[in-house]
Amino acid sequence: MNIAGADWQALWLTLKLAGLTTLLLFIIGVPLAWKLSQWQSRWRHGVEALITLPLVLPPTVLGFYLLLLFSPNYAPGQWLAQIWGGPLVFSFSGLVFASVIYSLPFMVQPLLAAFNANGQRLTQAAVALGIPPWAALLKVLLPASRAAIVSACALTFAHTLGEFGVVLMIGGAIPGETQVVSIALYQHVEAMEYGAAHRLALVLMGMTTALLLLARWLGRVLAPRGSRTAETGPAMGVLG
Repeated sequence: MNIAGADWQALWLTLKLAGLTTLLLFIIGVPLAWKLSQWQSRWRHGVEALITLPLVLPPTVLGFYLLLLFSPNYAPGQWLAQIWGGPLVFSFSGLVFASVIYSLPFMVQPLLAAFNANGQRLTQAAVALGIPPWAALLKVLLPASRAAIVSACALTFAHTLGEFGVVLMIGGAIPGETQVVSIALYQHVEAMEYGAAHRLALVLMGMTTALLLLARWLGRVLAPRGSRTAETGPAMGVLG
């Protein structure tokens, strides 16, 4: 498959963005999902709804408000620029920030489903044995939720691969900096370069399909015996 150098660059940038987003969201999502599963408060449903909002909010709407948030013309953007050493708009760092926010529910929801299914039971049993709650999370709950972790990471990575509206609003289409595969494909279509668009679309479809199939297989392999329904039902069911 003959892919131009600029498209390879866009593909590498997309993989880099998806990898960083997945890593950061795993670090953020595990304690967040665990805290939500343990949290007994009327505010819990409101927080869960806020986390889920990117699933239903049009990407351009989210991208527009993130653009205002990151803009150095406004106080939050100026503050972020001072911390980061430069403006986040039209930069790869801005894409990472936006992708973390946009893909948050794809990481948190499968983890939360698994933690809700057996989190309190396992945590209480571990605490009764003298294991601190955070140690129980790391040593008991996470190993028991391996299938959900695979599902969450696969969904987050695959979703980031296909991001368009948010990354376009935040990053534009700067080659080598913010031009990801979805943007490059769109530009090929605009220029009526359908052959190049087909090649990029097929690469993206192939990568996403292979990733999801691998995630389903790993989820079944890693699920503990006797808990496949609880483990793969709510988490891997998202993958169809």
